[in-house]
Amino acid sequence: MDNSGIYVGLDIGTTSIKVIVAERVKGQMNVIGVGSARSNGLSRGVIVDIDKAAETIRSAVRQAEEKASIEIKKVIAGVPANLVKIERCRGMIAVADESKEINNEDVQNVAAAALVQSLPPEREVLDVIPEEFVVDGFDGIKDPRGMVGVRLEMHGTLFTGPKTIIHNTRKALEKAGLQIEQIVIAPLALSSLVLNDGEQDFGSIIVDMGGGQTTAAVIHDHQLKYTYVDQEGGQYITKDISVVLNTSIENAEKLKRDYGYADAQQASDDELFPVDVVGQSTPEQISEQYLAEIIEARLDQIFDKVKQHLDEIRALELPGGIVLTGGVAAIPGITDLASQRFGTRVRVFTPNQMGLRHPSFDEALAVIKYQAALSDVTLLVKSALTGDTRASVAREFSEVTPAPEPTAPQPKQTTKKQPVKQEQPKQADPNHKGTVERVKGFFNHFFD
Repeated sequence: MDNSGIYVGLDIGTTSIKVIVAERVKGQMNVIGVGSARSNGLSRGVIVDIDKAAETIRSAVRQAEEKASIEIKKVIAGVPANLVKIERCRGMIAVADESKEINNEDVQNVAAAALVQSLPPEREVLDVIPEEFVVDGFDGIKDPRGMVGVRLEMHGTLFTGPKTIIHNTRKALEKAGLQIEQIVIAPLALSSLVLNDGEQDFGSIIVDMGGGQTTAAVIHDHQLKYTYVDQEGGQYITKDISVVLNTSIENAEKLKRDYGYADAQQASDDELFPVDVVGQSTPEQISEQYLAEIIEARLDQIFDKVKQHLDEIRALELPGGIVLTGGVAAIPGITDLASQRFGTRVRVFTPNQMGLRHPSFDEALAVIKYQAALSDVTLLVKSALTGDTRASVAREFSEVTPAPEPTAPQPKQTTKKQPVKQEQPKQADPNHKGTVERVKGFFNHFFD
């Protein structure tokens, strides 16, 4: 499979919007352009002013275009996990071809059958991921094309979210003069970037600490199993500093970046720096430790909320531990503080590409890697969601030209029918021995 071409990733964050242009050649992804602009029109990761958000997106895109020397028309956009629901889906069809050989159209048709769901009017299907295909009772098939069978089934995972978030994202991109190549749920994309194969298989937790919110995502068996969004992020830390030190938001943000520590024990009480205090003509001297205590207090509150929800599903027992991403993860000492609070192994993921060595670039880079890694059969399944017949041309039968420019279609509304019955969660086997086996068994039963 040849995935060569130009990929453009877009991260619409609360505090900044980032665009990364990358070229994939012979399996190697090379970043050729980057753009970043301070966000306007967003609150807690969600677009609340379409016009302002569109203008900021245009600004970031222009920067990336200049550096990459290309014109950007299509983007892969990451969306937050706010109110995302994860459901099982299943579809079944009779193979149409007289020869009974399964082809691209059959894969699209079985995916369309799996998408028939009865959704509330305020929700929309965000994504669908095939887990396995079943041909005449033979399961565990990843790609059924070319096989002979009478009955084809698909078992997958369906992600739904609020229509408002998706509509506002699409509208802002349209106003910015961009087409959507793919909308990707941010934690799903991040798992492909920040976790290795073993961590995705045995289970890990990604905690994305952005400016407007903190998102915890549980990855197990290479699938997104659970998400929790806490509506507190880096902006709350900045506001705390501003209020406690009686300084402006701009000064507070600068203090956080230049002198901030997440763990007060690592800060020095002897290191002093000046702070411009409102109503005073001369700056006031503040110690690193005092500033760190302000930051640590807010981080403690965020970590406590996240831990409470992770404890409910015993996710902290997963052997992969926690990986921190997002701009807040760059604060010195946050790894040690998080490890103490969660009681598990914690690390921060930082991209190693030149010019992107900061956790705040993780999501924009992740959506590119995620899209480039999609298999032909997964693209076929996704084309049933978007109604994009051009996407149904499998790569194994035709080469993909660099920087393709098909017209992005508008999503079709799925006819509402009775929902597919979902299996009830089963209880974990109490006789399981060994930590890894016990945890894997629990998650398999809990989510299947």
